[in-house]
Amino acid sequence: MDMQIPNVYSLAELVALIDRSPEQWRPLVFSNGCFDLLHVGHVRYLAAAKALGKTLVVGLNSDRSVQTLKGIDRPIIPELQRAEVLAALKSVDAVVIFSQPTAINLIESIEPDIYVKGGDYQVETLPEAPAVLAYGGKIELIQIEVPSSTTKIVQQIKNL
Repeated sequence: MDMQIPNVYSLAELVALIDRSPEQWRPLVFSNGCFDLLHVGHVRYLAAAKALGKTLVVGLNSDRSVQTLKGIDRPIIPELQRAEVLAALKSVDAVVIFSQPTAINLIESIEPDIYVKGGDYQVETLPEAPAVLAYGGKIELIQIEVPSSTTKIVQQIKNL
């Protein structure tokens, strides 16, 4: 990383940490997303994900990949700021920024014991699912307690 933010790592740094002390990291839970405007739905989702293992690593979409997924007006918050806010959450042990369209490369590199996504996803349509299942990992879908979305929040602000 250009500037060192606590608990925000490059993929190489994270892999080295996990390889050096697997007992401190495993069982490792992994999730990924844009996390553009952090809201209570994100906070509760990440806390529930962390409860499934010893550590929680979050793959954060880079600014470029968020634009590809969400459109030219996004993200609202730059990637290093999003990473710092995520890394400051009690439930998050590490954040790694990725620029690919999916988190498959991260998953193949760290082989999380459990891959977590929100309950609005289906295992059959997750592009990362085959990579997780290939090494024997588990996939968990967590029901979202608070139906909130950054896209809806942005639209609500635009309508003001």
